[in-house]
Amino acid sequence: MKIDFANLQHQYQLYKNDIDTNIQNVLNKSNYIMGEEISQLEEKLCDFTGAKYAITCSSGTDALLLIMMAMGIQPGDEIITTPFTFIATAETIALMKAVPVFVDIEEETFNIDVNKIEAAITDKTKAIMPVGLYGQPADLDEINAIAQTYKLKMIIDGAQSFGATYKQQMEVHHSDICTTSFFPAKPLGCYGDGGVVFTNNEEYAEAIKMMRVHGQNKRYRHKYIGMGGRLDTIQATVLLAKLPYYANEIIMRQNVAEKYTQILSSKVITPAVKTDRSSVWAQYTVRVNDREAIQKKLTEQGIPTAVHYPMPLHQQECFKYLHDEKSSYPVAEKASKEVMSLPMNPFMTMDEIEYITEQLNIVI
Repeated sequence: MKIDFANLQHQYQLYKNDIDTNIQNVLNKSNYIMGEEISQLEEKLCDFTGAKYAITCSSGTDALLLIMMAMGIQPGDEIITTPFTFIATAETIALMKAVPVFVDIEEETFNIDVNKIEAAITDKTKAIMPVGLYGQPADLDEINAIAQTYKLKMIIDGAQSFGATYKQQMEVHHSDICTTSFFPAKPLGCYGDGGVVFTNNEEYAEAIKMMRVHGQNKRYRHKYIGMGGRLDTIQATVLLAKLPYYANEIIMRQNVAEKYTQILSSKVITPAVKTDRSSVWAQYTVRVNDREAIQKKLTEQGIPTAVHYPMPLHQQECFKYLHDEKSSYPVAEKASKEVMSLPMNPFMTMDEIEYITEQLNIVI
């Protein structure tokens, strides 16, 4: 059996008529930048999340940059985040000439360990940036309480967790501001790069709308130093075609994850989701020993796997200047040696799930 990790082609064939029609409409109008579909998508995203404002942009990475620009993050400011995530989380902090300050993760969820945050706060700390890793929100109430106590901002990097809930509400309702990514392999993806900022704060929303178009408040009048951070119209129209199906796809992802967990051997450490929240299962990530050997055997059986992520951020060469590479974040370091993501998409069949779990149970 040959397994497709994300099955994007199958999804396209399902929604082909809607997607092709939408793209053709943009081509017919040739309104490729900030076409009317941008505002239409933003309205639909607000409807989906309940957020007051959704500001689309060119990527999940640029969404984080736009947020920090709007918040006035300055060189030398510190932002507390996790070392176990995609580099964009800390990279954007560094691009602002601010300082990423790492805090270790929880063993079970891989998210930032809320019990270790306060010890990392200094008089330079301006914000806390949790990540909804693999699709599950972090401990948002507890992080909010810390942020309020120390008068800090909270920025949620929701690049992997769009559509997940925390205490029956989506993440935007538990933070000053949050983002997601529409990279093609994300749970809701476009056909290139794309992202969005969600907020209920009008001041942030208005600033970010201008900053994504070079800080303009009117043509050739620049209120802020901004960037070219717009979502293009074709990507918006792809998302408009896919968004109506997304709520059901989340349920389908959750069903796939549940079946994986039920069938996998007790020798495999399966992911856990806390009872007061949901996951959109951007990844289904297990923990194994002798990962490379297991991956090789699964590849031989037509089963692709991935490692999210093989090296914590504090050990990356680009962050050597922080002089943090010798610091110890033992849970993150252990996870980086053990995590292995299995194929995950809404369209996996029971035959595929059984085949993957059978082969993994054999080689484990």
